[in-house]
Amino acid sequence: MRLLTFLVLLPCCLGHLNVYLSSAEVWRLLGLTAELYYVREGQINVYALNFVVPVPATIGELHFTWQSLTRRPLPYTLHAKVMKDSGALHTPTFNISNEGFVPTEPQTWRVDLPCTGTVAAEVDVTISLNVSTGSSSTALHFQRKKICLKDVPRPAVRVDNAPYAPTSADIFYAGAGCAGAVLLIAAIAAAACRARARKLRRARSDEQDAHAFLPDSSCKSAASYTSYRRPTSIPAPAPEDRARDLQQRIAELTIQRCRVRLRSVAMEGTFGRVYRGTYADEEAREQEVLVKTVAEHASQVQVSLLLQEGCMLYGLHHERVLSVLGVSIEDQTAPFLLYPWNAGWKNLKQFLLMCRGVSIGGNSGPPPPPLTTQHVVRMALHALDGLSYLHSQHVLHKDIAARNCIVDENLRVMIADNALARDLFPADYHCLGDNENRPIKWLALEALTKKQFSPSADVWALGVLMWELTTLAHQPYAEVDPFEVAAYLRDGYRLQQPANCPDELFAVMAYCWAMSPDDRPTLPQLQIFLREFHTQLTRFV
Repeated sequence: MRLLTFLVLLPCCLGHLNVYLSSAEVWRLLGLTAELYYVREGQINVYALNFVVPVPATIGELHFTWQSLTRRPLPYTLHAKVMKDSGALHTPTFNISNEGFVPTEPQTWRVDLPCTGTVAAEVDVTISLNVSTGSSSTALHFQRKKICLKDVPRPAVRVDNAPYAPTSADIFYAGAGCAGAVLLIAAIAAAACRARARKLRRARSDEQDAHAFLPDSSCKSAASYTSYRRPTSIPAPAPEDRARDLQQRIAELTIQRCRVRLRSVAMEGTFGRVYRGTYADEEAREQEVLVKTVAEHASQVQVSLLLQEGCMLYGLHHERVLSVLGVSIEDQTAPFLLYPWNAGWKNLKQFLLMCRGVSIGGNSGPPPPPLTTQHVVRMALHALDGLSYLHSQHVLHKDIAARNCIVDENLRVMIADNALARDLFPADYHCLGDNENRPIKWLALEALTKKQFSPSADVWALGVLMWELTTLAHQPYAEVDPFEVAAYLRDGYRLQQPANCPDELFAVMAYCWAMSPDDRPTLPQLQIFLREFHTQLTRFV
């Protein structure tokens, strides 16, 4: 049986006592096949006790297992406290008495957390257990954050001694405060929302100039959606409409080739090249740019992909998003895609490889300073902020990964498009017989098997990106054949916890890889947790 443990175990006065969550309970809450010990052989797991475990709205009870390892039962007292009464949660109750003795055989006891159904809120609950050894006593405090939704009945099924079952776990903030109401009206409002969104996009396009318009799905190659948790399918535009819209976008983006100067090759693939260069505007002011283009032997399909993927983020303005600056197209020449650039910026995957000591592009200089856990969490928050902005603009990225991010000298991360990524990072893309190179090992299960993309699929890929940050760009599932990845994920296997990754951070990744899209956390929920975790880390530095 695999054990889920945290980093710090401190001796205590409990003597021989175990307090833990069974593998079935851990699977139900976290989606992991493991046991989580709070006290093991009399040692307190401080990190585990400090970790606030979220309890989704679909789970109404918690289960703990304990055992006295002495020859006699140990006296205990037990109570639960709601930290702030919001009217969303009834008083927690236990299925055992508040005072008694810890048995000498393993026993599972239950805490009921019934929501009132009248208020939607996140309720902090602390379950306190005091165990006496005769000469002294020790207090254990288990922290939980219960999610309660309005007008949602309490689940009727209770699992007191749940056997292990490979079903998707109800994990990490699986509901938001208003999700129930949104889902109830989504079907009725879908058509109206789509019409309103199209109207708003047209109005915004008319009001803004050529450098600040909101792209639509024909150019950005990403589906729009009307509900954050339940995306609504939108009919794909006809090929002639798509071509016409792409031509219109390119016309708005077009800049003169004579204003672009190429200096040096930054990256090169089989048919794609990335140059460093400069761009002079109409007032002759020069700025550093990065230029993406294709070689002379590139096919028309590759040119079309470059243009479609390159303008995916055009018109989006955010400090954590790198969008295309302009396009230069002239007869008989390959198109140029220009991006704003600074000397200290690097591709995030190449930067992580350099941190690992891997030479990139003949660069034999010293590697960057080692990344700390604080650095990794802060960089993950930057990527999260960028992705949140994209979703707020109704853009699904579909290819979140380190190779499609930029990092500067201050470790600030920006999300970029995936233009030329298949050519520049060929080991990250695979074709499964469908004549389409895809980032197989970054895709959510439903995106891999059914090509269903949603905000939750981007969340899955964000979890893989966090894994890349902690491993310094190791290849995910390196031992798994691309043709076997879907079966591997379907059987419940996931990426392993990196050796230097704190359990709290790996738990976040595991939440992102839940089998069901509805069980994955939303981006605001991830932001709250990572910011709190980053604050905890900085307190000890």
